[in-house]
Amino acid sequence: MAILENSPKATGAPGIPPRWTRSAKDIVGTAYATSSRVWYTLSSGVLNEIYFPTIDMPQVRDMQFLVTDGESFFDEERRDMVSETEYLGEHGLGVRITSGDRQNRYWIFKEIIADPHQPCVLIDTRFECIDPALAGKLHLYVLLAPHLAVGGWNNNGNAARIVGHEFLTAHKSGTWLALSASVPFVARSCGFVGTTDGWQDLSSNFKLDYQFAAAENGNIALIGEIDLSRSQSFTLALAFGRSLHRATTTMYQALGTPFAEHRARFLEQWKRACAHMVPLEKFSGDDGSLYHRSRQLLLAHEDKTYPGAMIASLSIPWGEVKGDEQLGGYHLVWTRDLVNSATGLLAAGEQATALRALIYIACSQQSDGGFPQNFWIDGTPYWHGIQLDEVSFPIMLAWRLKNLGALSNFDPYPMVKMAARYLMVKGPVTPQERWEENFGYSPSTLAANIAALICGAILARDRGDEVTAQYLEEYADFLECHVEEWTVTNQGSLVPGIKRHYIRVNPVDPNDPRCDEDPAHGTVMIKNRPPGTQSEFPASQIVDAGFLELVRYGIRKAVDPLIEDSLKVVDASLRHDFPAGPCFKRYSHDGYGQQDDGGPFTEYGRGRPWPLLTGERGHYELAAGRDAKKYLHAMEAFANATRLLPEQIWDQPDIPKQLLFYGRQTGAAMPLMWAHAEYIKLLRSMADGKVFDLIPEVQSRYWGKRARNRIELWKFNRQPKSVQPGSRLRFQAEAPFKLHWTRDEWRTTEDTASTMTPLGLTHADIQIPADAAAPLRFTFYWPEGERWEGRDYFIEVKA
Repeated sequence: MAILENSPKATGAPGIPPRWTRSAKDIVGTAYATSSRVWYTLSSGVLNEIYFPTIDMPQVRDMQFLVTDGESFFDEERRDMVSETEYLGEHGLGVRITSGDRQNRYWIFKEIIADPHQPCVLIDTRFECIDPALAGKLHLYVLLAPHLAVGGWNNNGNAARIVGHEFLTAHKSGTWLALSASVPFVARSCGFVGTTDGWQDLSSNFKLDYQFAAAENGNIALIGEIDLSRSQSFTLALAFGRSLHRATTTMYQALGTPFAEHRARFLEQWKRACAHMVPLEKFSGDDGSLYHRSRQLLLAHEDKTYPGAMIASLSIPWGEVKGDEQLGGYHLVWTRDLVNSATGLLAAGEQATALRALIYIACSQQSDGGFPQNFWIDGTPYWHGIQLDEVSFPIMLAWRLKNLGALSNFDPYPMVKMAARYLMVKGPVTPQERWEENFGYSPSTLAANIAALICGAILARDRGDEVTAQYLEEYADFLECHVEEWTVTNQGSLVPGIKRHYIRVNPVDPNDPRCDEDPAHGTVMIKNRPPGTQSEFPASQIVDAGFLELVRYGIRKAVDPLIEDSLKVVDASLRHDFPAGPCFKRYSHDGYGQQDDGGPFTEYGRGRPWPLLTGERGHYELAAGRDAKKYLHAMEAFANATRLLPEQIWDQPDIPKQLLFYGRQTGAAMPLMWAHAEYIKLLRSMADGKVFDLIPEVQSRYWGKRARNRIELWKFNRQPKSVQPGSRLRFQAEAPFKLHWTRDEWRTTEDTASTMTPLGLTHADIQIPADAAAPLRFTFYWPEGERWEGRDYFIEVKA
């Protein structure tokens, strides 16, 4: 059994406040096998966040090599060496990194993979001294900063030994790691970061003076010196487990097999996983390079303990300024991102993962039919906001898989019914729109809701549930006939001559059932604005391109003059043309992004262009019958050399000290899986000659010429002030009721009993005559409680 060494104990506790690392990754990797429950990321040639045992649990801040001659210089791999990174092959996310110092004194050659069947990262390494004067004088160290249990505080490190072997280990809250190499460590130490860690020690006099056996309850770092006298080629193993024994045995089992055998199995697993891709390479501008890596990255972002759980990104935006108080980076599940990732895989021909994603999200549904804003892999909510588009996306995914005949034995209909019911109970106002910052009527959210309800109706009709199908369609019609009324301004001033255009959001308060729904009257509070700057704006002055979702799903025609005018406003307000092509900011005055001086986003910043939005614009151009190639090729150019797409790109002059370069990634998330999915879908759409996300039944319903009666909806959380003559007025509740009402100020009255639906919602309809003018007054009788509502309501009738 392994024995922990505890003396001498490190001084300098507890260390400096812990931070994560910069979000912009060069590599995200894992083995494809579910038994290898470890994920790794790399930046600037160095391993940083490593995740275990689930994809939402980072356990390591970073691990890198240090080199010194013991007398005159000290180099760390991340800051002082130049590196080149390339993939080991066409398939898989294993990498080869070549690093060397700027004076050409030595080189470090690394190949990095995950053990194909165990939670262990393997780094096969060759160290080469170039300068003859330094032959035999160089010392190579490996420095590891554990952040176990998703945090840098309260970590514990020890030197450890087992019969015939010495290694390093760390633990916290029942999670252990173990670090060793195929050649011995000649020195080891555990210290506190910023005071007595190995970096501080070596940088002071180029020697490892401290050799502490233990560092307890702090922000720690482990260091080991590789015995280069034994061999300059070796394999490092960093293993994880829920006990010291498990981590130790995993580490030595991994080292017991030659790296070449691990490498061959690792690549073969990925080759099999990628064997059935839809051949889209000829439609790309880079011979399929970004396409291949995007598919692999999407597959790599699925958890292995909870199949189907796909996170937004293996990154922590601006992690270099975030500590233990910031538990959730982008390594969480958002149903919006998950469904986009699954749909991207469907576009690439991968159905099995998409089905797992649907089953996972159905099992994550809350009892009321909704979904958390985002949540940990085990289903525990992280943020608690409500976003109605995130309730819509799983319904659309169920329809897509049903349409493809890919549901296998899974029945999504119970989930679909509950989600659809939730939309009708909680909506139509969304407490948050897709940018997670504002409530109100959002064109993109309304588009998702309408499309989802029609998909739900298709699934209901397929089950023979005609009542539910019709009810869902009619609610979708209610939303559809109000889209422009709720989300279009007639007082636009952003572009001369264009007064009528879509806005980002009409800030209708979801907690005020009788609030003003006129977009001309609303003001939007923009979050994340710099101190001392304006943060409240008229809704008519805040635009985004979310209305393009109306075109994507088939609700509006691409050539609709209102759509085209709105795009002119978006281009004037949000478009930035890089040499690579156009890119777009999220919305006017956005504050979520790198600060103007290059500093990280903390509580404020400035929104930067998103490559994701370039893909959305490309889909629109295709729908409009125009060439989308420049948008596709722009996305390819925005990817880095290892084909990772960033969340945002820098749109100001270079700031090298901040690692910011014009047209390249910022410190926001990288890679962003939503962007990779959008790229694959755009590539598939170009191959098919039509938008992949288009829902034909939505298009036929809302592009058709058949007359539909305008529907107005009254319910207790949305009480419209007026109804148009000739409309059908629907009253909706969650319990049976009798509507007692009058058209003539109670001189005569009528009673209308509600009708119950299979969704557990009940409704009563009144047709408003075309010549009606007097207000409608009404109240409710509740048979189950044998009681009257106790108050009267009214609604004006006016055009």
